Amino acid sequence: MRPDTSPAARALLTMEAIQDEPGITADRLAERLGVTSRAVRRYVGILRDAEIPVESARGPAGGYRLGRGTRLPPLVFSSAEALGLVMAVLDGHHPAADPADPVGVAVAKLLRAMPQHVAEQADVVRRMAAAAPDRGAARPDPATTVALVRARAEARCVTVHYRSENGREFTTDVEPWAVVVRHGRWYLLCRSVRSGSVRTYRVDRVHRVELLDSTFRPPDDLDPVASLEEHLAAGWEHHTEVLLRAPLSRVQWLPRTLGRLEAVDDETTRLIGTTSNLTGYASDLAQVPVPFTVVGGPELREAVAALARRLTDAGNPLAEASS
Repeated sequence: MRPDTSPAARALLTMEAIQDEPGITADRLAERLGVTSRAVRRYVGILRDAEIPVESARGPAGGYRLGRGTRLPPLVFSSAEALGLVMAVLDGHHPAADPADPVGVAVAKLLRAMPQHVAEQADVVRRMAAAAPDRGAARPDPATTVALVRARAEARCVTVHYRSENGREFTTDVEPWAVVVRHGRWYLLCRSVRSGSVRTYRVDRVHRVELLDSTFRPPDDLDPVASLEEHLAAGWEHHTEVLLRAPLSRVQWLPRTLGRLEAVDDETTRLIGTTSNLTGYASDLAQVPVPFTVVGGPELREAVAALARRLTDAGNPLAEASS
């Protein structure tokens, strides 16, 4: 720290360090700022005099952190952090410069509150870069998402009112294990209270959440992302079983939404899953670049046959003309 830095500037640097590393000790602060521990305590005092709530605690879990007070402490970002924030918004396909979009408005407010030399690059990216809409993304209702995340934090079971892809509505009681964002979609990973089976639901299709009194404990070794991908194709109305004429190593890239893969022999792989959208599932199968046979699920067999007839007709315009 430069010797000519004013006490107010040193106090702001102290606050920035506490924001970056909540729980930071006085010794660590002194080392980071290049001052003594006594000086650190003086800067913390300046912050408190300015009604910025700096809390401190002794012991191994102690240190300084910003608390909740009547006055909001200034947010301090570096140029890289500001730029990263804007790029993350664009990665999420949000219109960062749209004054009618809540996310765009929030980003603009943050950048206006920052010093010009910090916000300049991020503001240029915000105004000049465009985010192409992700047609596969589906943003859920924020209130629904908060209700599910809060239930998970409190380990409380919930009643979920759900509308499936084919329009079927139902109500189920579940243990909300995790909320996972995957490829632009928000999912609830949960366990059915009634059946004990693991389920995945699209949060954007949940239209009401009711908090229950009963509690739960998620698995200690739960990996939310891995578990979500494992169960994406489980629990829907129509069971599917397909034999793929290829070794497991050749088809492991298939999306988990189609089901679980298991080797039959060196030249055949079985795909087992469920679906609520037979037409979409048949279309996905048609894109698999290996021969396959539907061996389970009469509804799926009919959907595949209907797709085959439609494609055959589309490729034979003379037959259409003669009819």
